[in-house]
This record gives sequence, structure tokens and C-alpha cells, in this order.
Amino acid sequence: MTRIDVRIPTSDGVSPGTLHVPDGAGPWPGVLVFTDIFGPREVFLEMGDRLAGLGYVALIPDIYYREGDYPAFDTRTAFGDEKERNRLFALAGTLSNERVIADGNDYADFLLARPEVSGTAIGAQGYCMGGRLTLVAAGGLGGKLAAAASFHAAGIAVADDPNSPHQAADQINAAVCVAGSAGDPGFTAEQAELLGSALAAAGVEHTVESWPGGHGFAVADMPVYDAALDERHWQVLSDLYAERLS
Repeated sequence: MTRIDVRIPTSDGVSPGTLHVPDGAGPWPGVLVFTDIFGPREVFLEMGDRLAGLGYVALIPDIYYREGDYPAFDTRTAFGDEKERNRLFALAGTLSNERVIADGNDYADFLLARPEVSGTAIGAQGYCMGGRLTLVAAGGLGGKLAAAASFHAAGIAVADDPNSPHQAADQINAAVCVAGSAGDPGFTAEQAELLGSALAAAGVEHTVESWPGGHGFAVADMPVYDAALDERHWQVLSDLYAERLS
């Protein structure tokens, strides 16, 4: 497995990122990874390495590239520090649906143009906020996206929110897998039902579930990390990508 530092051209500039390439002779299918609200860091690079080990070329872009060389967040203290919390949510607030879709298309184009990458469509996965970004992107990437997986995300099926990803279900071509966090007030049973209904009405192949873990169960540097659910999420990804990206 090889990690490559890359610079991804976008309509608003250049996003730094890492490309994680399997060993051996390719090409291989591509997968885009949307990080959680804290942005790229080692735990996500290790996810990219694991994807490469499964036979996929993973791209992990800096979702906050428009902010330039911003200071990294300490995931252990950022929420408890008012100044850092405000900075974090201000950054997250810059990611409008329009920007997420534009970036998602640019990331997909970058992956599909790489000589290491095969096929005409990629997979995408995201965590917490990144799980929402994955579903937003799914509504705007059309045939470039064959599979979309969202883990412990909130705000993905809010009935009165015109920006809620479920509103664009009829624009989704990808198979969708959602594993929410049980007890998460941002993904209630009613919201799960709304999301599933919207996807079903649009004819989207989908699975929508709530898993018995906290908001962050698959991200190893989160306090609610659950190793068993992490392994379960990798099995879901392995099955989804084997079916949709082969």
C-alpha cells in the first residue's frame, strides 16, 4: 500500500489530500472518503490504508481547503473550548450543499482520471458530518457515484429543511447504505423512516439502520468508538463495494 500526497483541482481552488493505492498491478475502483467535522487526520489516513488493503484506491481530501492553512483541531478538547468550538462550527458552516456537490464532482473527476483507478463510477463513505456530506454529494454526482455509505450522521432526513439530503433522493443513482447512531437526536426513528421512504419512493437501492453505538462509533479517536461496530461497518463497506464497484 502506498500513500501519495495529492493536490486536487476544484472550481474554488486546490484541495490537498492523500491518495491510498493498493500494492500490485491495478487499476482498482476508487473510493472517496468524507471525514467528520474535525477534518483529515491520521485516523482517517489509516482508513484510507485499510481501503487500499481491500483493493480500492481511496481519496481523502481536505474538506476545508478554502480556508487555507488552518490550525488542526484537538478532537479531545475542541467541543469543550468555546473558542475552538465556534471556530469548528464556523468552518463546518461554510460547506453549503452547492459547495459539497461541486467539490464531490471535482473529487470524483480527479479519482476517475487517475491511471490507478478503474471504471466510470466511484464509491463514497462519510462519518458524522461527513456522512451527511456523502448523501448530499450522492444527490449531485449522478452516474459518477455507484455506492454511498453514511455512518453515524445527523441531519440527513429533516422534514422541514429544504437542504436535507433526503429532499434530493430522486437525483441519487448510487446504492445507499446508512447506519445511524441509536439514540442520536439528530437521527431519530422518525427521521430514519422518512429517509427510507424517500429513497424507496425514488427507487434507490438502500439500507437504513440504527446501530447501538454513539455518534462516532466507527472513528477510532472518538470517545464513543466501538471496535465491534467498527468491524461491522467495514464488513458493510466490503459487501457494498464488492457488489457495486466490481
